[in-house]
Amino acid sequence: MSSNLLTNISYDLLLASQKDCSSPEKDEPKTAEENNLINGQYIGHREDAQGLLKNNDLATKNMEIVWKNVAIFVVLHSVTVYGLYLLFTFQLKIATVLFAYFYTMYAAFGITAGAHRLWAHRSYTAKLPLRIFLMLAQSAALQNDIHEWARDHRVHHKFTDSDADPHNAKRGFFFSHVGWLMCKKHPDVFTKGKTVDMSDVLNDPVVRFQRKYYLPLILLMNLTVPTYVTYCWIGEDFWTSVIVTFGRYVLSLNGTWLVNSAAHIWGMKPYDQNIKPTENKFVAAVAFGEGWHNYHHVFPWDYKAAELGNYKWNFTTCFLDFMAKIGWATDLKTTSEEIIRKRMLRTGDNSLRLTLQNQESKPLSERDIRAHSEHQHPDDGDLIWGWGDKDMDQEEINAVRRSNRKKA
Repeated sequence: MSSNLLTNISYDLLLASQKDCSSPEKDEPKTAEENNLINGQYIGHREDAQGLLKNNDLATKNMEIVWKNVAIFVVLHSVTVYGLYLLFTFQLKIATVLFAYFYTMYAAFGITAGAHRLWAHRSYTAKLPLRIFLMLAQSAALQNDIHEWARDHRVHHKFTDSDADPHNAKRGFFFSHVGWLMCKKHPDVFTKGKTVDMSDVLNDPVVRFQRKYYLPLILLMNLTVPTYVTYCWIGEDFWTSVIVTFGRYVLSLNGTWLVNSAAHIWGMKPYDQNIKPTENKFVAAVAFGEGWHNYHHVFPWDYKAAELGNYKWNFTTCFLDFMAKIGWATDLKTTSEEIIRKRMLRTGDNSLRLTLQNQESKPLSERDIRAHSEHQHPDDGDLIWGWGDKDMDQEEINAVRRSNRKKA
């Protein structure tokens, strides 16, 4: 394909994403004022799309590939393909498969419940035993240390899908999935990243301990423990054990990466149609509850990372609720139904209509929905990384529900 053809396709897709899905099936007569408004919106979208493509082209041209990382990912994924061959040809013991799954879940909780919901977003507070448990799990995940992971994630939320976003989804699926790890970061990631406060994370002695001993921790938790269990306890041969260890690791990486890529492209936007993150059930399933991404970007301080506490599609919430019952997780923050409803009416896409009508005895009229969506609020356009962000709206702070508020 030529670069011009790819640009035209990208431009067409951008314009398609801007179309109003609420337009009636049959054309209705429009006033001259309405036609002028529609034409003005189209021209504005066209200019926005052209500007976006120019910026992305410029970013791509200036991108500096880190070939060492490319080689590492090629080798790791090649090993994983062979591991999948062993799996689907039934050459692995059932105990090996079960252990790989549950160890993957353990490592995933280090990311989802630990680096993400605890340290990056401060959506709850954890007692020392839980923080140690999650620190070891996060080391098993091998996705950079807690401080670096939380810093990049806060920057991602604060500057979502801009050049300052480490995995800017506007640069395409591949870049936001894994490409961002194969090249040097855009300068904006560093300059704007310095404006994000990380002092609370560094004040945690568990985080400081992991940073100091990160290399031995990842060698132990990511490589030694799973290989030892598979080889010495289950009885696989050594090289099969190594292949399973690396394969499990790579599959878990791709599960996390799908949150950055697929959950920024495919799905509904019932809470804010003006941002790229979406609600994606498949990603929620493979990422242990992290696929309800449109909600999460609107309300990043909610410990559930979703409006509903459905354990079927959110194993991490199930884990945190259990930790709350035994007293290890405290001050769990959620969003009030009223704030959620207001936000859906104000900025949500057309998928909000059915949701809200199910909550109302009287269906909402087109006029009601239009009036709410056009109403301007002082927090429109504000991006925040979570609880404690200085730009968090006071109305939302006051409406946050905090449960199990015990001293951690």
